[in-house]
Amino acid sequence: MNRIFLILIGLVLISCNNEKVRLLEDQVEQLQTQLDHTQSSNSSLLDRLQEMSVINQSDAKSIQESLESMNQQGEFIRELTDKIHEKDSINFALVNNLKRSLIDVNDEDIQIEVRGSAVYVSIADELLFQSASARISRKANVILQKVASVINDHDEVNVLIEGHTDDVPINNDQFRDNWDLSVLRATSVTRVLQYEYGVDPSRLTAAGRSSYQPRSENDSVTGRSRNRRTEIILTPRLGQFFDLLEAPEVVG
Repeated sequence: MNRIFLILIGLVLISCNNEKVRLLEDQVEQLQTQLDHTQSSNSSLLDRLQEMSVINQSDAKSIQESLESMNQQGEFIRELTDKIHEKDSINFALVNNLKRSLIDVNDEDIQIEVRGSAVYVSIADELLFQSASARISRKANVILQKVASVINDHDEVNVLIEGHTDDVPINNDQFRDNWDLSVLRATSVTRVLQYEYGVDPSRLTAAGRSSYQPRSENDSVTGRSRNRRTEIILTPRLGQFFDLLEAPEVVG
């Protein structure tokens, strides 16, 4: 296994796509199985050759070095697997803490779920804003305070705030279009998390998606209501995986 293969493993993980994460875990398992088989075969071959006095000391040393290299590769695989499990544990804790903190909020208004490698907190805009406004409502502060408390308890995650709209165009003195509305709503939530509830701004990113990532069809009142939302996306930091890839190269 060479450096290029190790980097490919890291890139697949960072994609934050559930299918790719699952494929990575399958690859790790398959690679571990192959490595175990090769180690067993080479160890058995080395013992036989030594018993038969077919190889000299130099040849035996070469095979032994190959086995040691495989052991290093196996250790890398185990360490990477541990990091994957650590990420899953962080997400599990985030979901539990968020659901416990927001247990008194209607499930239709707030949805908490794991998608890919991140935890998504989707909040209906009716809870956060008045119609066609980016100003945070009073009742929203209770919700954002609870979310901020969980974020502050988990400094190993970064936070992306995304604004989403339905596909009904808006054009008034305050907003040029739905892009403006979605971005300004995201930055409004971001400011509250930072200035009101002490979330480290270096962990925060604000983004607007306009109407281009709907959760439902926009052909009904209910569908459009589901699409008007703000998503707070919590992602475990992935620097630990780059640290693994920057380790001394394992010769394969």
